[in-house]
Amino acid sequence: MTSDPVICCPVRLYADSYRVLYDVAKIAFEADFDLIAGAKAAAIAKEKQQPVVAVFGKRWGGELRLPQKDGAGSYFVDWVLALLDANGKLKEFVAVEVQTIDTTGNYRNGREGLLSPDRTNPTTTAGLNWENVNKRILPQLIYKGQVLQREALCRKGLFFVCPSPVYSRIMARVGGSTGLIRYALQPASITFLSYQHDIEAGTVDGITVPLKALAPHSTTVYKLQEAFNNVTLPDENVYRTAIEAALGGPPAPKQALLLSDDF
Repeated sequence: MTSDPVICCPVRLYADSYRVLYDVAKIAFEADFDLIAGAKAAAIAKEKQQPVVAVFGKRWGGELRLPQKDGAGSYFVDWVLALLDANGKLKEFVAVEVQTIDTTGNYRNGREGLLSPDRTNPTTTAGLNWENVNKRILPQLIYKGQVLQREALCRKGLFFVCPSPVYSRIMARVGGSTGLIRYALQPASITFLSYQHDIEAGTVDGITVPLKALAPHSTTVYKLQEAFNNVTLPDENVYRTAIEAALGGPPAPKQALLLSDDF
């Protein structure tokens, strides 16, 4: 369990008026363009006679309606940032996935304690489900990255935004960031962009702590797929050892007992 603060709510990553989307747009399009709600972007680009970025996503610009494959909406991403030229014509776009952390257990009594006049901090059963993020998000990133590579105007690929502790756990799951060779932005790119609380900026009671982006790490969907598939296996017969220990035999080594999804 990490001792660093972990952002649990995705909305928290949208602080400072969706600063994260501006950060992605600057990396992808190499300039500070205005971000405009999708339906209005073309008209504003023509009116101002300058490029803008159209934003498509929940609560801002609306989610895109995409064709479904076999009745499943598996193409959806959280955000699409589309660069329009001064005539309102689409030049290129990138996709953005946002992930924080899943929780387990119940935190209701903890929340009630913190909101009480005495501001208590009772013990809860809540915890962080690290491996569920790995199991769910990595296959999605690989799949969606391959879909986006087939898009003629998606020239910078997919951006994945998450809290820095989540990024660290994902990197550990795939063998470390050094194993994911850096590549220049390209259609097959997956760019990891992580955020942490900017404690150095100073904290004030009652005021939200600002967020700070760490250096992005761009690799390719194929390097991520290769690293994800290259798992480290435990010793042989760990299941047999654990079963025998449960039946009253010799205690199983610690490694042999790790048979859950938390690896």
